[in-house]
Amino acid sequence: MKQNSIFFLTISMLLFFFTASAQQPKIQTYAARVLAEGQAVAAATVRVDKQIVHSDQQGNFTFSAISGSTIHIEISAVGNQMLEQDIFLHNRLATPLLFHLKKDEKQIEKIEVVGFTKIQEVNRQAYNVTAIDATKLYNTTMNISSALDRVAGIRVRESGGLGSNFNLSLNGFSGNHIRYFMDGIPMDNFGSSFQINNIPINMAERVEVYKGVVPIWLGADALGGAINIVTSTKPGLYVDASYGYGSFNTHRTAVNAGYTSKKGFMASISAYQNYSDNDYKVTVEVADIKTGDNYQAAGRVRRFHDTYHNEAIIAQLGVVNKPYADKLLLGITVGQSYKEIQTGARMVSVFGGIHNEGNTIMPTLKYQKSDLIKGLDLTFNANFNLGTERSIDTLNRRYGWYGDWKETGANGGERSRQLYEYKNNEGIATLTANYKILARHAVALSNVATTFNRIGKNKLDPQSSALELGKKSFKDILGIGYSYDVDGLWSTTVFGKLLYQQNKNADISSTSSTEFGYGLASTYFPIPTLQLKTSYEMTNRLPTPYELFGDVENQQGNFNLKPEHSHNINLGAIYNWKVNDEHRFSMGANLIYRYAFDYIYNRFNANQTLLIADNREGVATTGTDAEFRYSYKKLLTFGGAITYQHLVNKQKYEEGYTGVSPLYNDQMPNIPYLFGNTDLGLSFRDLGTKGNVLNIHYNMLYVHSFWLYWPSLGSTAVGAEKKEIPKQLSHDLSFVYSLKNGKYNVGLEVNNIAGTQLYDNFSLQKPGRSFMVNLRYYFNKK
Repeated sequence: MKQNSIFFLTISMLLFFFTASAQQPKIQTYAARVLAEGQAVAAATVRVDKQIVHSDQQGNFTFSAISGSTIHIEISAVGNQMLEQDIFLHNRLATPLLFHLKKDEKQIEKIEVVGFTKIQEVNRQAYNVTAIDATKLYNTTMNISSALDRVAGIRVRESGGLGSNFNLSLNGFSGNHIRYFMDGIPMDNFGSSFQINNIPINMAERVEVYKGVVPIWLGADALGGAINIVTSTKPGLYVDASYGYGSFNTHRTAVNAGYTSKKGFMASISAYQNYSDNDYKVTVEVADIKTGDNYQAAGRVRRFHDTYHNEAIIAQLGVVNKPYADKLLLGITVGQSYKEIQTGARMVSVFGGIHNEGNTIMPTLKYQKSDLIKGLDLTFNANFNLGTERSIDTLNRRYGWYGDWKETGANGGERSRQLYEYKNNEGIATLTANYKILARHAVALSNVATTFNRIGKNKLDPQSSALELGKKSFKDILGIGYSYDVDGLWSTTVFGKLLYQQNKNADISSTSSTEFGYGLASTYFPIPTLQLKTSYEMTNRLPTPYELFGDVENQQGNFNLKPEHSHNINLGAIYNWKVNDEHRFSMGANLIYRYAFDYIYNRFNANQTLLIADNREGVATTGTDAEFRYSYKKLLTFGGAITYQHLVNKQKYEEGYTGVSPLYNDQMPNIPYLFGNTDLGLSFRDLGTKGNVLNIHYNMLYVHSFWLYWPSLGSTAVGAEKKEIPKQLSHDLSFVYSLKNGKYNVGLEVNNIAGTQLYDNFSLQKPGRSFMVNLRYYFNKK
């Protein structure tokens, strides 16, 4: 009986289970399509009960629902009337559901262009990226670095005036942690004439800032981000020329011209020059050359050995929009630079004769083709810099800040006697392929190979073997990625990078390393105006040749450097909205976390006249940045950005200390941790006559005070007191009057209006108040 009872109980439970299962509602995925006058409607917003989805380029979308139920659906799209409908869902549908929208004539009258601008497309990527519209800055004398200094998370630090060394900090990472590109091509080998602080903004159409995770198509071994300068190209015939003159005998000229025929022939040239005496005043303690180290009280003196000039030309010739190539261009990039060195890594060192000069001679090849075979896009670039650099230190003198000097009596130059002439022989080749497997699936492959071979000779000491023997480096970065994209709703990319480097020093010693990195980036649009982003990367950076071998100026080489690594995490959101088509708002915020190990940073060398790169066991960074923009019609724009970053030393044991180092968990020195900017613009249209515009723009920059040395060391680090770089507040103002719809433009700029004393790298002082007048002519015939 007992066995029968168990049997009947088991049967009863099974019957109950299958009956209950049969009664469970069945959830199915349904396919549908949105049409308007027989044409597909892309980016339509579809609400199915509580679900929100978006149609793709073909108007298709899918949703999940219970079969046999009735759903309420709402569909809206720009230029069309909203559709609301209740639908009964059958168990199976052989064909997609079709929804037909009606055109909204009222909206059509207001809309000229439907879609996203290039700037918007870049910002909608899954990566933590910000794009700058460079075209809005063409009537200024800004260079690329000046424009970047206004982006949330970025602080550009320069060691002086025009042409000085710069160090860009991006969410706590700086220097070589950040990689630079022009049209996706690494700028590692562009030479001294092509740096972001001497390239005029007029050369760019936009500047893309990738914070943290870098897409594989850039082929970078960046630790903390990348800057990609996208150059300006226009159809037909165009000429864009500008000239600026200002304080400290500064001259800046830029010319961009090109022609593209209807048959696809293309020729373009971009040329620019910068010149400045950089003879601005600084506040320093002045030493008496006759008595040696007897310092006078801090006073104002004028820089006397800081002239800088450079000239550069980029010329290209080829074809576009051909069956065999969307773009096939041969080109040449040439440039030259001259730079006097006023100080060392600190302003206590004063020089009166040291200078550097160099040139760039770089042939280039660019090839690009979409749908080489169906779904496959291919890009190939190659260049090689044949230029020569010279470092000259031939005076056996010691200089003071008044320009006075005395002979040292030794044959050692001002710092290191030399007339060193060298070639870096740097070449780069990049290959990128993207294959679209299906409508939402794609794979990508990239490979970047770079070579470096410095061969030099000190003409004052030809037997110096350390200079004559070659210093070589080869680096290869291979990347592969997969992306899944639901247009207008969700996009995700996963990728991996394989890095290899081999280095050979002048003394025949050699090193090599192989590293592997990986990551993902994803973005989601809950509603069309709200974007959520997240990304993660385990990234690696290989030491640069300049860190390994020195830069023959202010950087001493360290051949024992190890590659550095970092876990980078980003979370972000962007929200855009408008009121009555007159008031437009945009706000965005990001949270970041970085943990870098074998972190490469710069410190002073033994005699504190040069910088030297070294590894640190670990550095942890947490931070946030936020940005806000508002505009009223075409009259007013207002916005600002703020950044907070906290970098903590995670090296527990230091040379020179027993037990746990007092620097453990200390804030990293000489790095600003709180800074921001705000700007206000007014635009008065048809002023004077139709087509004339007066633009007035104000910008304010704030940097909170920060320690020059390790905070925990207090006064013992510098003898008398703990050194703090004080907070800084600067104001800039510009007026630009444009005539005949922008054909002729006149601008006046006043920088650092209050003449505030501004500092950057290791407390090196920047120029005070300065004025600049800029004239620009623009012509375009399509």
